[in-house]
Amino acid sequence: MTYVVTENCIACKYTDCVEVCPVDCFYEGENTLVIHPDECIDCGVCEPECPADAIRPDTEPDMEKWVEFNRKYSEMWPVIISKKDPMPDADERDGEEGKMEKYFSEAPGEGG
Repeated sequence: MTYVVTENCIACKYTDCVEVCPVDCFYEGENTLVIHPDECIDCGVCEPECPADAIRPDTEPDMEKWVEFNRKYSEMWPVIISKKDPMPDADERDGEEGKMEKYFSEAPGEGG
């Protein structure tokens, strides 16, 4: 099992989760985070820290696409280990439908 970041992180990018990760397996895009599924040790400490409930175990239904999404971008983006401010409209975007099509950017974040 591994944990993955799902669509609700897009355009929110709360980083509470990165501070508690013992193996630094979060990677930062311009407007979302991902978890490297091969680096995640399945400890689960990140899941309850996410204010947007965007971190899920890969054992839930239909998570295969998110495992691959997280794998792809974790190999392209820089690691993030420090908490940063969320996106400016994070509270308004939390729970919004269709965020992948509306907001997702493949651009890397700054990391750090």
